[in-house]
Amino acid sequence: MEVRQHLVILVVMMLALSACLEPESYPPEPRISFKALEPSGMQAVLRLNFTDGDGDIGLDQNDTSGVFCPDTCRYHYNLFLEYYELQHGEWVHIELDPEAGQVPFYYRVPRVEPSGQNPALNGEIKLDMPAYYLFTDFDTARFEIQLVDRSLNESNIATTPLFVKPD
Repeated sequence: MEVRQHLVILVVMMLALSACLEPESYPPEPRISFKALEPSGMQAVLRLNFTDGDGDIGLDQNDTSGVFCPDTCRYHYNLFLEYYELQHGEWVHIELDPEAGQVPFYYRVPRVEPSGQNPALNGEIKLDMPAYYLFTDFDTARFEIQLVDRSLNESNIATTPLFVKPD
């Protein structure tokens, strides 16, 4: 056989095999895993991997009524980073109170649309954080992270490795 015939046979076999593959499927609850925390001064970029079986990750800018209302509704945000500090050998959750002018590490991940007929999503969330640590007497911290989809399914909790705050 000629090289051209081998190539044609190989391409046909690859197409046939790919047609037999099952579409990716995931549970309807989002799943997240920590990928990286990339600090730069006071700022950082957080990267998470995610999957979601029913493809309803993210919020539109106009998702601000009902359970997504601003200020008093928990689900106005859909990505929650809870801040912990290592204090005297123990991890201590630092509650941030917006009423006292403290800004929690809560964010709105924009809507992600599935492509094709399969609603399942997988990908990476890249979060630009204007600040990623608090000014306190302790130098070691970490985050526990949770993602919520539009159906209010809560993901698992992913934890960053500990990080030492810059001087």
